[in-house]
Amino acid sequence: MEFSSITFSFFLIFTGAAVFASIALYTRQPLIIAYIALGTCIGPYGLSLVTDTKLLSDIGHVGIIFLLFLLGLDMQPQALWATLRKSTVVAISSSALFVAAGFGVTALFGYSLQDSLIVGAAMMFSSTIIGIKLLPTTVLHHRHIGELMIGLLLLQDLLAIFILMALFSASGGAEGMGTSLLYTVLALPLLIALALLFVRFLLLPLIRRFDRFHEYIFLLALGWCLGLAELAVLLGLSAEIGAFIAGITIATSPIAQYIAVSLKPLRDFFLILFFFSVGAQFNIGALAQVLAPALVLSILILTLKPVAYRYLLKGVSEHRSLAWNLGFRLGQASEFSLLIAYVAVGGALISEQASLLIQATTIITLLISSYIVVLNYPTPIAISERLRRD
Repeated sequence: MEFSSITFSFFLIFTGAAVFASIALYTRQPLIIAYIALGTCIGPYGLSLVTDTKLLSDIGHVGIIFLLFLLGLDMQPQALWATLRKSTVVAISSSALFVAAGFGVTALFGYSLQDSLIVGAAMMFSSTIIGIKLLPTTVLHHRHIGELMIGLLLLQDLLAIFILMALFSASGGAEGMGTSLLYTVLALPLLIALALLFVRFLLLPLIRRFDRFHEYIFLLALGWCLGLAELAVLLGLSAEIGAFIAGITIATSPIAQYIAVSLKPLRDFFLILFFFSVGAQFNIGALAQVLAPALVLSILILTLKPVAYRYLLKGVSEHRSLAWNLGFRLGQASEFSLLIAYVAVGGALISEQASLLIQATTIITLLISSYIVVLNYPTPIAISERLRRD
């Protein structure tokens, strides 16, 4: 048997996930914790049973793409536009506050100016997966809190794209960075225009003509989602943005709900791989080097984000209970934070310790935030029957 094969890796991951998930359910723990813990145990920094975490991370990223595609399928363009206008002030104000907080803590522990700036930038984002995965479907798609969350997360995704482009372009100097950022700004409306034209003149006619063949509709949806995601990447945007645009452009089609239901099991398959890879890529043995700043920064993020969102949302006329609810659901660092850490250290823009600090803070806040939400708010995986909502 080839123990390093992808088949054997999948066997270990999904069999292990079933075992860890069973333990989590019996001990009334969130399932996301089980997947991250499994990655830590059998990944390269644990028992080293699964070593190709880069491949698994890339595969798991498909789960995030499908997640954003499904979100787009359930959003009406008019409602999204109204929500984005209200979310802009909150997103920009909160991002500036979180950058300042991350910068201050990192600088306090003696990190360099550049390390502190990049760590601060990584702290401005909240997790798309935690936020959306733990929000009940009916609440996400048909209530105001779902619209607000999507608006805030999409604006954060756009900010993340600019930061990643800046990091990728840093080696080219200020002129190269400016050109790349301008290219990104122009690419978004171009992508939307191309998507609308393609849907109107090709995709919707095909759906109307062959909507009786469900297998064909399923394949067409997969091709459209992944195709626009790849086009977005080619234009300098993120695959997540492309997938969301792919979903929202066909949201008015009568077949949209069938596509959404069909893709959910596929999405969950890839998301398990994503959370496994998060745990597997974290070097727990080196945690002692950054433990003190990671704990301080994690506590600050877990407390500051809910409070900041509560007051900022209240300032734009949202109810207090909704503001607290949304604040706690977005009260963590993000998978984009991990990506910033990997890109920055790969380009020698930050030290290994600063990258490890971002990773440690992200994982700690993901874990604790999951517990806070699952134990106190309605979620599809709530431990309490009273709070469990699909």
